[in-house]
Amino acid sequence: MAEPLTPIEQTTRSMAARVVVVLVMVVYILGLFLFRRFNPNFPVVYTPIEDHFKYGSIGSEAATGAVADGIPYWIWKVLPDMFPDKLSGNGYASFGFVFEPGQDVPIGFGRRRVYIDRLGMNCAICHTGTVRDTPGSTPRIYLGMPANTFDMQSYLRFLIACVSDGRFTADNVVRAIKARTSLDPLETFVYQQAVYATREVLLERARQLSFMSSRPDWGPGRVDTFNPYKTVQFNFPMDHDPSVGATDLPSIWNQTPRIGMQLHWDGNNDLLAERDKSAALGAGVTPVSIDLKSIQRVEDWLLDGLQAPKYPYAIDENLAAQGAGLYKSHCAGCHDFGSAYVGKVTPIGEIGTDRGRLDSYTYDFAANMNLLYAGYPWRFTHFRKTNGYANMPLDGVWLRAPYLHNGSVPTLRDLIEAPAARPKTFYRGYDVYDRAKAGFVSDVPQENGRKYFLYDTALPGNGNGGHLYGTQLSPAEKDALVEYMKKL
Repeated sequence: MAEPLTPIEQTTRSMAARVVVVLVMVVYILGLFLFRRFNPNFPVVYTPIEDHFKYGSIGSEAATGAVADGIPYWIWKVLPDMFPDKLSGNGYASFGFVFEPGQDVPIGFGRRRVYIDRLGMNCAICHTGTVRDTPGSTPRIYLGMPANTFDMQSYLRFLIACVSDGRFTADNVVRAIKARTSLDPLETFVYQQAVYATREVLLERARQLSFMSSRPDWGPGRVDTFNPYKTVQFNFPMDHDPSVGATDLPSIWNQTPRIGMQLHWDGNNDLLAERDKSAALGAGVTPVSIDLKSIQRVEDWLLDGLQAPKYPYAIDENLAAQGAGLYKSHCAGCHDFGSAYVGKVTPIGEIGTDRGRLDSYTYDFAANMNLLYAGYPWRFTHFRKTNGYANMPLDGVWLRAPYLHNGSVPTLRDLIEAPAARPKTFYRGYDVYDRAKAGFVSDVPQENGRKYFLYDTALPGNGNGGHLYGTQLSPAEKDALVEYMKKL
């Protein structure tokens, strides 16, 4: 039998037990503090679906291994302060972002705490646009509309130019952040490390996207959807691939009637879920970081009936009535919901529009697309190569200018002119509406210090030929047809 402890031994053991309990409590409290302070994967959540669409995370800023793809919030905030010489206008407004009063980031950015707050793009970055009645009017924001003012390529180039600059150092960035907000020592350390990680991620993107310098610029409201996939997702060499795939951003309302249609401009997939996950990859998610629950909320909202906005200006009903029959005979067969050819691919030899986007999507690339999300139940299986462009429904067509798959025709009235009579050059990114021609005013080169993008139809991938339907109508008939299409 063990001998009883002496009073001194009992006191010593009791004190040791108290010390252990205190240490456990300290570790627990410190761990809880650090977890709450630097939660490794916690998105900001919005209850209203419209706010979730505009500002919710889809996983593009979530951690992928040791490095996160999202840009740390405060680094993003101070880049315009540090590098105003790399901007063509006032801060991030230079790139045509859509800002709402009271919001500290533009529509199209989700926020997630990945040790520190990070920003990443979401669906709204490409599918929210604005319309002004006059140059002095306040912009009206339309959800689901193509992002007509947003210049994604210029934005990416700005980020890359910033991190490539010798002034982008941990000390300089932290100093710029502290000029805006306070950082404690732990936050200072975390942001210093984040500067290095941000530089490495963006320099790797610069390497992968270096092929862009050999192609025409995209301009506002356009993106090369699939060529960046070739390098970012599959490490395809682009040295011997001169293809130009820049296309207009699409609208995303009225999704339920689109079930089963051939989607994307060339109809390369007929499954909405795959199209949406493919778009999420383009916004920056990875198979590991994709937030399926968040994306499902957006999909359900779109399927439940986000409708195309109605034309907000006066319509000449008599003239529109004259145009109704013309629309039925010249347009409805390919573009009305329920018609025989809507959502089907018209061969390139028949449609005759610029084939750059079609040729950029190759058989080899389609095969590789079906490897994405391998190992997951939602692995892609529906991507395929086609031989033309899909006939799109024309719901809300008044808001979808410029027209054709590559955005090469500024207005509806221009589209039903013979190709030789369509504008050879015009400006993109201006959001004042042209009510007579149904499109955006396209002859304004700059406004309030912001220069708009000069689109040149002579450049590769930018051609405005083809789609001759309705071009043989008389001028009066064309006016009537456009007036009716404002109602769609």
